Amino acid sequence: METPSGISPRKQKHDDPDLEIFELESSDHGVRSDHQFRSMSALEILRETVRILRYNLIGFVGIVGLLICPVLAILLSNVLVDQSIVKRLTIRLLLVAKSSGLPLRPFIKQSCHKFSEMAMSSAVCFPLYITLSLLSKAAVVYSVDCTYSRKKFDASKFYVIVTRIWRRLVSTYLWVCGVIVGCLTLFLVLLVAVSSLFSVIGFASDLIVYSAMIVGLIFSVMFANAIIICNIAIVISVLENVSGPQALLRSSLLIRGQTQVGLLIFLGSTIGMAFVEGLFEHRVKTLSYGDGSSRIWEGPLLVLMYSFLVLIDSMMSAVFYFSCRFYSMEASNGEPQSVLEAMTVSSGSMDIH
Repeated sequence: METPSGISPRKQKHDDPDLEIFELESSDHGVRSDHQFRSMSALEILRETVRILRYNLIGFVGIVGLLICPVLAILLSNVLVDQSIVKRLTIRLLLVAKSSGLPLRPFIKQSCHKFSEMAMSSAVCFPLYITLSLLSKAAVVYSVDCTYSRKKFDASKFYVIVTRIWRRLVSTYLWVCGVIVGCLTLFLVLLVAVSSLFSVIGFASDLIVYSAMIVGLIFSVMFANAIIICNIAIVISVLENVSGPQALLRSSLLIRGQTQVGLLIFLGSTIGMAFVEGLFEHRVKTLSYGDGSSRIWEGPLLVLMYSFLVLIDSMMSAVFYFSCRFYSMEASNGEPQSVLEAMTVSSGSMDIH
């Protein structure tokens, strides 16, 4: 396996001009083999991601078109979500908020509706998440791994690899879902508990809102760390022979000392996705201007933009994994080899014996 940013033990000439460009760009940005143990910042990881995208462009475009776009088109449009159920769930959340002392301001009403819609959408689209979406994450990690081992995306090899790692990948994803649901449940319980406590003491409604905002701010930082650990755990379950809680533990240990970089990556991705999602909400789902004829081209365009943001986020998670991994271990002096292909060869030899 190659170190991040196209690092190679020695300079070689390649028949593939795209690969030569990839390595020249990596060298031009000051990332050479004598800096193997230097961790990358969030901006450097973004630049590295763009270079990898340019090198394996056809493979990544195929992943976007076949695996990411269909899921996000359904997710953004909410065509599978029953709005009557969302309305009932929103009313129950508002009743809980009112009973805990929170004033029913427009912001709280909108938050309850958004949370209800997100919960229903996640539940309805879960079969798509655990199939197409999870497969797209594995394909992205495989493509990044191929780039660092100086190879192009090979669909047949990827199919063989997926058949070997799919069980542990699903296991890790289920644990990731459990962690996310647990975090959100804990947040709601703490929010209700703190608001109820301040209401019983006799604080004004404004102070209760401020306390809820502080709880939300603290939770946001904790939740961002949990998402980073979960994203790296998915990458680990693809590249390493661990799954489930072991992958989550391995992820939390791997990013130690690099949490700030992960938080910046998460913040940038979240802002970009929220911006595109807001555009889709107000320009496609809600008729806020004109006769709505622009939906014909704005809808697919925004879905495509959102899909590429998801692709970039998955690629940055994979690059961040390699950055953390090679920051914490000695570099190999041998020829680079794909982690996935090495695992496949090893498994094949075991089957022969």
